[in-house]
Amino acid sequence: MEKHISVLKDEVINALNVKEDGIYIDMTLGYAGHSREVLKRNKKGLLFAFDKDQDAIVASTKLLSSIGNNFKIYNSDNMYAKDLLHEDGVDFVDGIIYDLGLSSAEIDEKERGFSYIKDAKLDMRMDKNAKLKAYDVVNYYSKEELIRIFREYGEEPCANRIANNIVASREKKPIDTTLELVDIIDKSVPYKLKRNSHPAKRVFQAIRIEVNNELEGLKVSLKNALSMLNKDGILAVITFHSLEDRIVKKMFKEVTEIDPFIKGMPNIDISLLPDYELVNNKPILPSKEEIENNPRAHSAKLRIIKKIK
Repeated sequence: MEKHISVLKDEVINALNVKEDGIYIDMTLGYAGHSREVLKRNKKGLLFAFDKDQDAIVASTKLLSSIGNNFKIYNSDNMYAKDLLHEDGVDFVDGIIYDLGLSSAEIDEKERGFSYIKDAKLDMRMDKNAKLKAYDVVNYYSKEELIRIFREYGEEPCANRIANNIVASREKKPIDTTLELVDIIDKSVPYKLKRNSHPAKRVFQAIRIEVNNELEGLKVSLKNALSMLNKDGILAVITFHSLEDRIVKKMFKEVTEIDPFIKGMPNIDISLLPDYELVNNKPILPSKEEIENNPRAHSAKLRIIKKIK
């Protein structure tokens, strides 16, 4: 049984329309759910993949090797993908995938400190060699910095109260574990805001984004990814929360919109038209059946864009 069930896998693979001699990138390898399907179809081409998580790379290398050897995995943040591939003589590709969700293995392995259900040291690093941990954010960030990340990255309505209580608590002793932090958050959030979701969900998301520089990294990586597509190349992005989806939606909109000054004019020169087009105007959502089989899919959204010239 695979450690991680890839979300919207069929929809992504259908959108890519994988050529057997194409070049593809999986920007978020994880446990190779999407990459395996690409490699099965891409017998004469190349697959490149990126992940910061060494555990995921070890497992995925074994899985992919059972299919073929025409792949290369980089233990790197995908914001450096363009430069690393250029060094290997690759500047343009036929398809790119992002699955921005945490892998089930990262959530379920309590030692990683991603879960607000299981007790563990405050960590949340996707790259185990990275210096910044959740512990550092919780214990050393100022109250103002905590409020900022809780609001910006977690859209947390009780950011002020939670930050105040964290600061008061850590003055007595360091906050060392996930459930210690959960307890502080729980006491800071009024009951009416706990009814529909776990009170710690938004704060844990915010800290994880801060620790792994997820949103700023995504902006750089997406911009580079768009520039690497061949004509008719496809970029498919699966997001799991509104902050990621907003970034993807905004960037896709910017590169597919016609300049308002020329929109509606007859005989517009092709050079003035956008280089990309949206494959789906609205995001593709998981089916009811997929959500029943994999509850973690419920918040997923798939956006797809195509290079047209």
